Amino acid sequence: MTNTIIQKINFVNTTPAILYELYMNAEKHALVTGSPAEISDTEGSPFSAWDGYITGMNQKLIKNQLIVQSWLGSDWDDDAEPSTLVLFFEPSGDIVTLHMVHSHVPEKHAAAIDTGWHEFYWEPWKEFLFQNKQ
Repeated sequence: MTNTIIQKINFVNTTPAILYELYMNAEKHALVTGSPAEISDTEGSPFSAWDGYITGMNQKLIKNQLIVQSWLGSDWDDDAEPSTLVLFFEPSGDIVTLHMVHSHVPEKHAAAIDTGWHEFYWEPWKEFLFQNKQ
């Protein structure tokens, strides 16, 4: 069985371009999360994050607006199929709403991944943006 994780996070005083770059630029991704990442903004290219814990492929990219990736955790069962991650950046004034849908996540990993998005991505992003006054 699999689960779908849906999150909606507001970031203030930033832009979709800045948030897109935090995820799609390997150097910034690693800086903000504190863990190695290999990623590029090219459709069809592989990526990894968290020192190889997460691996996958960029499926669809619309610069500064949409990221769609296949996504697989290294501790998932050998027969697990990749999940699908969708990040959509919606600007409104000085707020950017990040809409995230992470589907086909193995049920036994869903709660940890749901929490992990906040702990390892959205909270560090907010801290980074606050410190750097983007």
